[in-house]
Amino acid sequence: MADVELVKKMLREVLTANKSGPGVSLSRLQSEYKDLTGEQIPHKQMGHGNLDALLHSMPSVVRMERNRSGEMVYFASVSGETAHVAKLVARQRTSKKTGRPQMVNCQMRVKPAAPLVLNGRACVWGGLYSRNGSKSTLQSLFSFLCRSDKRMTLPSRFQKEVHAHLSRNTQTPSNLNESAGSGKPKPQHSPKDYNPSSAGGNYSPQQVQGRLREVLNKYSNGFWVSKLPQLYRELYKQDLPSEALKDLEHWTHVCTVEKPCSSNPKELLLYPAKEPTHTQTPSPVPARVLSPTSAPFTPSTDIKPQSKPPTITQPPLHLSPDLKQKLGELLVKYSNGLWAHALPKLYLDTYKTKLPEHVLENLSLLSDFCTVDYPMPDNPKRAILYKRTKEEESCNRRESVEERRAREEVGRRLSSQAVPPLLIPREEYPSVLVVEATNTNGVILRYIGEGYSQAQEALEDKMREFYCCQDNNSRTPLASPTSGQLTAVRAEEEEEILRAQVTEVMTDKVKVYYVDHGFSEVISKAKVFELHDTFFKLPFQATKCKLAGLETFCQEPAVLKKFESMASGKILLAEILEREQTPLVVLYDTSQDDDVNINAACIKALQDKTLASPLQVNSAYMNVAVRSVCSDGTIYCQLPSRGLAKLTEILEKTEAYFHSQVTSEFLVSRPFCGKGCLARYKGKWSRVEITNLHGSRVLDILFIDLGVQASVEVFELREVPSPFLHDLIAIPPQAVKCCLADLAVSGVGSWTPDAVQWLRDAVLNSTDCSMKIAKLDKTKRSVVHVYLFTDKNFHDPTRSLNRQMAASDLFKHQGDVFLSSHSSNGTKPQLRRAHSGSGPRPTGGTGTPPGTPPPPSTTAPIKLPPLLDLPPAGHNMDIYVSVACHPGHFVLQPWRDMYKLVVLMGEMILYYNKTEEKPLKVEKNQIYAAKVENNWHRVLVKGVLTNGLVSVYELDYGKHELVSCTQLRPLIQEFRQLPFQGITAQLAGVKPRQWSEEASIVFRNHVEKKPLVAQLEAVQEAHHPWDRKLTVFLVDTSQEERDIWVHDIMAEFTDELTKEV
Repeated sequence: MADVELVKKMLREVLTANKSGPGVSLSRLQSEYKDLTGEQIPHKQMGHGNLDALLHSMPSVVRMERNRSGEMVYFASVSGETAHVAKLVARQRTSKKTGRPQMVNCQMRVKPAAPLVLNGRACVWGGLYSRNGSKSTLQSLFSFLCRSDKRMTLPSRFQKEVHAHLSRNTQTPSNLNESAGSGKPKPQHSPKDYNPSSAGGNYSPQQVQGRLREVLNKYSNGFWVSKLPQLYRELYKQDLPSEALKDLEHWTHVCTVEKPCSSNPKELLLYPAKEPTHTQTPSPVPARVLSPTSAPFTPSTDIKPQSKPPTITQPPLHLSPDLKQKLGELLVKYSNGLWAHALPKLYLDTYKTKLPEHVLENLSLLSDFCTVDYPMPDNPKRAILYKRTKEEESCNRRESVEERRAREEVGRRLSSQAVPPLLIPREEYPSVLVVEATNTNGVILRYIGEGYSQAQEALEDKMREFYCCQDNNSRTPLASPTSGQLTAVRAEEEEEILRAQVTEVMTDKVKVYYVDHGFSEVISKAKVFELHDTFFKLPFQATKCKLAGLETFCQEPAVLKKFESMASGKILLAEILEREQTPLVVLYDTSQDDDVNINAACIKALQDKTLASPLQVNSAYMNVAVRSVCSDGTIYCQLPSRGLAKLTEILEKTEAYFHSQVTSEFLVSRPFCGKGCLARYKGKWSRVEITNLHGSRVLDILFIDLGVQASVEVFELREVPSPFLHDLIAIPPQAVKCCLADLAVSGVGSWTPDAVQWLRDAVLNSTDCSMKIAKLDKTKRSVVHVYLFTDKNFHDPTRSLNRQMAASDLFKHQGDVFLSSHSSNGTKPQLRRAHSGSGPRPTGGTGTPPGTPPPPSTTAPIKLPPLLDLPPAGHNMDIYVSVACHPGHFVLQPWRDMYKLVVLMGEMILYYNKTEEKPLKVEKNQIYAAKVENNWHRVLVKGVLTNGLVSVYELDYGKHELVSCTQLRPLIQEFRQLPFQGITAQLAGVKPRQWSEEASIVFRNHVEKKPLVAQLEAVQEAHHPWDRKLTVFLVDTSQEERDIWVHDIMAEFTDELTKEV
């Protein structure tokens, strides 16, 4: 879901950061927006076909111009923002003056630049852009910083201005880079100047070269060699080997090193390698491919034959067009990104050939058609690949005259529309009133809420007053209405005046379509009036949507009948998946105890009930396969049936079909809850239903024919091929949910780990189980009570597993170890895989992070993540308030790293949902991973209760939860790298006090679950990161006209309470 106001703020921040430059190109705008937010600019989600159209629709944010080369560049629009920022400056609570204006950051997701410190003193920025001879102070300062202490760095915004300055001046002869094009030959270095053997034991030239290409792709206009160690350290969290700096001049296939005019002979500029030119100028280097560790060959009398470095095979420097095309096809399926480690398996499954190894070793080879992101700072090998849009790939191409005319024509056409188009609501789950559906690809509905149904009601009230006024000439009916004309119509059944469009003209009647209500009616001509211009301003409220997953079955009578009974005339919740002209949605009925997925229910209407497993009380079944045993004793069985036989046959054909196809069309690019697709189980494709999404790349699935739940990455799913879609949809799920009858155990925590493990060992390895049905539960649980046997002696109840377990000591609890049969909200049992060695366990572990949980130990001290970096006092940070109790206690999260937290939690889900439950001694004040509802969190144990429950504190969100001790796992080292994201804070600007419940409610309503700007006042350090406490001012900048300082609201509220008392 794209928040329009948030996108505007992000764009304004990027453009403002470059306001003194020559404008921002489209590609750079995309790149810097992604650096800032971790996402691409969501122009499609906001209803625009391309990025240029989106920017044209935001004149208050973006101003466009053409530079001298004809390229379109973008600037921040000058508006009321200046006054907006000045007001914030005036409200700043600091008396320090450093010569640089300190503005409250009223934009989101921006880390404020730290003050520039030289030798421990603040650097006054006045006169930074003044000229000094032919060389600007900006250049001088940048040169000085490059030569100074390595610890001194420039603020990120200043770096952008410097790089923009260098970019402008590379084409000017009289600038810093004058010697770059002077034509002087570069000095040749003889091999004796270069000694490959000097590299350290871990120095890998190929790895450094690959990373250097990535750095140069990012800074294609060049940078100082002295800045390379810092850039390398920031990107890869490793120090650049000192040998690499010596080897740069010899890596001519990777980079170009140039010496500008400067008094310092050590100042060098680094550029990407120049394209080879086909000239007749003789070259001292023979025409051969140089290895990354070999120097250019120059005849020299000092060379000894034995000193010649060994030749190393150089991997290809470019990808073949065919390989680029195939990789592009894969990446375009995953608009939210794809983990690089998933490429080899995905490539092999799709194209039946291995991915060349050098692709993953050098991801910079993909830079011309995809963006590489490193979300896990501790692991540079974990990268996410994003396919570049066509706008990004061709953004520097000059706009042709034809394109400009076409764009202007579209603008004129749009501006001439009498009624503005209906915009899709910004929220992800808007409420809708379903009108009718004769086709699920065109369901007619109306949006409910402010700006939609409420605006329409206000409009109709005005129309009733206008047309019912006795003195109004508009009460005269239209003499000759025409087809397509917009009119005001008096409804037949009630005295309402509605907007309508004439669709058919008859003798004395007309057929009209009510554009705000979505239905047609034949009425008398006497009820049709001319629509006044005042009533053209509101968009037509009746619109259409498309139901996801039902595209192929859009006109099936069973589907339409089910939809009519469940949705027509009801107000539902709509999840918007694609914000196109006809949005793609999933509808939910939230009026019942459990939310009902309307799309999934319509699909199930196509099932053939005769193919379901036959179930009758007192009937016995042989050749039963127990597929899953859950922690609460629930078992899932497959019974011999006509449906199971047909399912097995179709899945075998599907397997053969996938082997014969070389295409990417079956990759799942738009997952949603309730979607049916295929995933591998024990190496074979099986039917699954998506039950939950964790972000955009990790999701929970249920193998509907096995009763097995798993967490996978989206690239592991496949669409059902169209030749088998109808047949697979018609077969009901073949997993029958059962429980053992006559066992005197019930309630949460009744099944001990020993009892669960005993049952798994007994039935999961057996190929010849039998069962007898004792009772059919027709309630919502829909559980079949059975007697289970491991042989065919189902006539003797004493041989059943039920009796054996009842007579054993398996249900006697040991200590305080309990197994929870329900999720923490108590809604439904958790479906889990069997965890024995022979139990069902989904395959596809490519998404599992490396490493295994260490054995539980209480003696070793816990290793904590690094502390979260905070700006200096008086500076600002963009935050999200996850928990708010009262002004004296709330929890905030830094906005800039929130996407890293999402990635981390996705990795934790993949890892811990595929690890077995092991006995774990839980201790107070230790950190663990805990499963809370459907997510895994990093937690601190606050207390261990005697009933098997544990009180935990979520270190990234600041919430307190109670979970079963069986839901805890050791927190492995890989998940201890990202700093804990939840920070306790108190509000500055108000006196500490005992806050009343009324004041706490007011505070929560203004800050909880909202993105805000925090101005840091003070930091109270502590021994543990979760005990740190901040004192901050909070500013709500969501309103364009003014900013809301939360402490002012609380002060006014407490003053009013005092007066009342």
